[in-house]
Amino acid sequence: MQTSKFLARLMGPFMVAIGAGLLVNGDVLQAMAAEFLKSPALIFLSGLLTLTAGLAIVNTHNVWTTDWRVIVTIFGWLGVIGGALRIMFPQLVEQVGTAMIVQGGILVGAWIFVLLLGLWLSYLGYLEQPARAPANRKAKKKK
Repeated sequence: MQTSKFLARLMGPFMVAIGAGLLVNGDVLQAMAAEFLKSPALIFLSGLLTLTAGLAIVNTHNVWTTDWRVIVTIFGWLGVIGGALRIMFPQLVEQVGTAMIVQGGILVGAWIFVLLLGLWLSYLGYLEQPARAPANRKAKKKK
């Protein structure tokens, strides 16, 4: 659980900053994304960074449970897959990214989702207190 909280503390504020930044400066960041997609070198470099981050998460937190911690694992695997795709198929990333920029409404929805998910992960990492285990009955009998 400690690793899950640690990663939620990293990922949550990161996602909040990205989501809020995109909502506040959407036009500027959309123009930046368009410029980014014109550079195979930047796509490749982002693939290296994303793959590295994804592998770090997967190697420390490959937890497949039915609670919130699986979200951290899924994002790790998405990083591995997304990074590998950027490295192997930069031209495909350019095509998909350009199509997403054209569909502005989809991006606004995605930015809101990223912001809300980041707030939730931040809450889980920083504010949520672990549930207390029930007291041991044998310990009570000894008193």
